[in-house]
Amino acid sequence: MQTRDAFSGCHPAVNFLYFGLVLVFTMWLMHPVCLCLSLVAALCYAVYLKGSKAARFGVRVLLPVMAVALIVNPAFNHEGATVLTYLPTGNPLTLESILYGLAAAILLCAVLTWFSCYTEVMTADKFVYLFGRVIPALSLVLSMTLRFVPKFKAQFQTVSEAQRCVGRDVSNGTTFQRVRNAVTILSIMVTWSLENAIETADSMKSRGYGLPGRTAFSIYRFDERDKFILGWLLACGGYVLCGALSGGLDWRYYPTVGGVLAGVFPVSFFAAYLLLCLTPVLLNLWEDRKWTSQPAE
Repeated sequence: MQTRDAFSGCHPAVNFLYFGLVLVFTMWLMHPVCLCLSLVAALCYAVYLKGSKAARFGVRVLLPVMAVALIVNPAFNHEGATVLTYLPTGNPLTLESILYGLAAAILLCAVLTWFSCYTEVMTADKFVYLFGRVIPALSLVLSMTLRFVPKFKAQFQTVSEAQRCVGRDVSNGTTFQRVRNAVTILSIMVTWSLENAIETADSMKSRGYGLPGRTAFSIYRFDERDKFILGWLLACGGYVLCGALSGGLDWRYYPTVGGVLAGVFPVSFFAAYLLLCLTPVLLNLWEDRKWTSQPAE
């Protein structure tokens, strides 16, 4: 059962700022503590949003990605001062290359998990609301693209089931018949996609999209809760940014592993980064606590 997400009910600007901050910091800060905190927070939020689907996503996507990144970097990158052994090719296998490969694997998994959460929270209507006036054509194309992927998947499943009922699925017949059935399904899907695109374009044109002076209905309001969360995100993000610029979150992998790890300020930067990443989870827990603590009438 999918849990109600209180953070999704916030203003689209708050949602977009949050994902912008966590994605930028995740890709920028290569400190191992920051990478682990980002991945753990992303997994917690993904589980809260999608439940068992997040676990299946982790097993099917994240683990293979992590394994590939962990293997590829030591196989092709031979920098580092600590040589563990030598590969059959004669190139050294260094501890630094293994650790950097592990960091890159955690980075990829964290980014993929954050983007999976982004697609659940930042819907097409929120994106159009934020950027419809600034870049109307691009925002419409992006929103249509994001919306088209799940629709295409659902339509493909419908067509495949219909073809299976008449014995013309890709799993029926000889190899040549399977290829022909696959081409038929592909032709049906291409035709459906073109018709859907034409209908959408005609619908948007008839509604006057892009005309000067055209108004748009919006259900989003920037209330006091949004102001508080916005201030919270700016405070945590600003403090983490100050820590990164001052060198409090520096870490190197080559030629030797080292960096800032202990101390009052580094720990405070880690705490601020963790609170920033866990903002949706903390908000949801707070809302759940208020909901369950209300006396029954």
